[in-house]
Amino acid sequence: MGYLSGLLGKGGSAVSTPALQIFAGVNPFFALASPLPASITSTISATAVYSKEKLFDKRVIGLGALFGVPATVIGAYFSHYLRGETLMICTALFIMTIGTTLLISFLKKKDAVAEGDQHFNTGLMILAATGIGLLSGLLANAGGVLFSSFFIKRLRMPIKQALACSIVLSAILSIPGAIAHWYLGHIDWNIALLLSVTAIPSSYLGAKTAVKMKTPLLEKVFACTLIIFGLYDIIYTVFS
Repeated sequence: MGYLSGLLGKGGSAVSTPALQIFAGVNPFFALASPLPASITSTISATAVYSKEKLFDKRVIGLGALFGVPATVIGAYFSHYLRGETLMICTALFIMTIGTTLLISFLKKKDAVAEGDQHFNTGLMILAATGIGLLSGLLANAGGVLFSSFFIKRLRMPIKQALACSIVLSAILSIPGAIAHWYLGHIDWNIALLLSVTAIPSSYLGAKTAVKMKTPLLEKVFACTLIIFGLYDIIYTVFS
């Protein structure tokens, strides 16, 4: 999970949550929230790789943190009023929908996004950070998969820059999210500590792979991974 976290530029919750429920039989609330502390260590480790490539956009990261952090806390509070299975299905649907739309756009795209083609919009960034923060807290997800998808589709960032910025925001949003869900009793610290320790070296290797990988291949791996895990999680949650 740590390797995929570094490779796909996110905290790892989108992958860890379905994996914990499908393969380890962890109950929905613990599967949702326990990966959050590990998201902090995995994203910091991967950030060390991306920082060397100078891919960060300070405007994007600053606005994302400023509006995403309080929204994450609010979203986490409201998660207490929903069933664990409901949150799992919502998470899986989001993951699968994002993966499908990204794969379609990647397959249609003929040329990589050029640096001058990027489109930064302050208002749109604020709305996105607030909305993603709310969903991040509600679904106990670090928000990386949502941020990276938004950066690619709306801000038209090259995928490697989008992954770099999203993994920094994942690290930032993971902290208030983990604290809030800990307070609500949604975190199994045995799982969290195991994921945290193993995520440090593996996420670093994942980020190194992403930096070296050719962009078209990385785009397809990113999208297909989201689709597969989202679909698996829906099937497992509904029929288990």
